[in-house]
Amino acid sequence: MPQPRAWQKMLSGRRLDLLDPTPVDVEIEDIAHGLSFVARWNGQTKGEFAYSVAEHSLLVERLFARISPRAPARWRLAALLHDAPEYVIGDMISPVKAAVGPGYEALDQRLAAAVHIRFGLPAVLPATVKRQIKKADKISAWMEATQLAGFTEAEANKFFGKPAPDMIGDLKLLLRPPRETRAAYTARHDELLAEIG
Repeated sequence: MPQPRAWQKMLSGRRLDLLDPTPVDVEIEDIAHGLSFVARWNGQTKGEFAYSVAEHSLLVERLFARISPRAPARWRLAALLHDAPEYVIGDMISPVKAAVGPGYEALDQRLAAAVHIRFGLPAVLPATVKRQIKKADKISAWMEATQLAGFTEAEANKFFGKPAPDMIGDLKLLLRPPRETRAAYTARHDELLAEIG
C-alpha cells in the first residue's frame, strides 16, 4: 500500500513534509497567510471577522515585550512565531489537544523547530523564554476570552489566571480582514529581523 500523503503544498510553491519538515520549505508569507485565516476559539468569537491566530500572535509579541522589556529582538521574534506551526495544522483548542494526545505535541515541536531554524532561532527555545512567552499567551487568552469569546472574568481568571492590569494597559484586540492582519504580521516579522541584523 502506498504511504498516505503527509505534505502540504504552500502558495509559495513550497511543499512542507509534516513528518520531516525542513527549514528550507518554510516561508514567512506562507505562515502569515495561513495564520491570518486560522480562527482562534474555533471561530466562536464576536465580531465581523474571526479573531485570527496571526492577530493573536501580534498581541502575544507585544505582551511579551511588556513582560520582558530588555529581551533581545530574537526572543520577540520567537514570541511572534510561537503559534507558527498552526499555519499548517490549524489551531486546536486545548480540549482537542488533550483528546489527540502526545502525537499532536510531537508534530507541533517538529514544525516549530523547522520554523525556528529558518529564522535564525534555536530549534528549542530556552526554558526561561518559553515561560515568558507562555505568560504572554495566557494574558492574551484572558483578553480574548473576556472580550470576544463570551467568558465572564471569573471564568477567565479560573482558566487563564487574572493578569496584572499594567500588563494589559492600553492594548486592544483588533478584528481586521485577513489581508490586513497578514500584512501586519509580515511587516512585524520583517521589523524584528532587521533589528536582529
